[in-house]
Amino acid sequence: MKKWLYSVVAVPFLLFGCSEEELQTDANTEAPAIVEVVIQTAEQLTVGKTTLAARVTQNSEAVKDADEVKFEVWESGMRDDGEMVHGTLTEDGVYAADYTFDHDGVYYMFAHTTARGMHVMPKQKLIVGNPDMSKVLEDTSSNSMDHSNHSEHDEEEKDEDHDH
Repeated sequence: MKKWLYSVVAVPFLLFGCSEEELQTDANTEAPAIVEVVIQTAEQLTVGKTTLAARVTQNSEAVKDADEVKFEVWESGMRDDGEMVHGTLTEDGVYAADYTFDHDGVYYMFAHTTARGMHVMPKQKLIVGNPDMSKVLEDTSSNSMDHSNHSEHDEEEKDEDHDH
C-alpha cells in the first residue's frame, strides 16, 4: 500500500520536472538566422540572352546548399503567363539561370528561394530594351512572400461557403 501511495505522489513531481526541463530547453533555443536573398540581375537589360542571378546568404555567409532557387519571370500585365527557370549554384552562394528576352518590355522577377527551412522570394522590376512606358501596366502583385493567387483561392472559398 505504501508503494502505491509513493507512486501516486511521485508521478506528478516527475511529470512537473520533465515539463520544466522542456520549457527551459525551448526558451534557450534561438531562432535560426534569416536567409537573405539579393537579386544580382541588373534592372536595365538588353533584348536577348541574359543571366538571372541571386546571392543567398545566412549570417553574411554564402549558402551553398539551398534546397531550391527558381526565377519566376513575367511581362507586365501578364502575371499568369510567367515562366519558372531553375537556378544552379555557380559560385559563393550565387545561383543563376540563363533566360532570353525576345522583345522590349517591362518584366518582373521573383527569386523563389528555399534554403535551411525558410522560403524567401524577393521581387525585382526589369526594363528590357526601350519599351513604350505609356503602354506598360504596373504589376500589382505583392513584393513580399504573399502569392498573388491567394485572392482567387479566397474567392473560391467564399463561393463554396455561399453554397452551403
